[in-house]
Amino acid sequence: MSVIYILLGVSVIVALVFFIAFIFAVKNGQYDDSYTPSVRMLFEDELVSEKPKKTILTKKE
Repeated sequence: MSVIYILLGVSVIVALVFFIAFIFAVKNGQYDDSYTPSVRMLFEDELVSEKPKKTILTKKE
């Protein structure tokens, strides 16, 4: 039963180490994307659908 407590403690410590490493990497700009903004103008723009022209309907008598 004591092995479960040891494994639980070790897993919490490992999780904290990975969390601290993640926070450290984010603060140092590891995940900043500096490539995409420079090539964004080369990508196709989204297609804008044209609005249908309004027509005036008249009554047929």
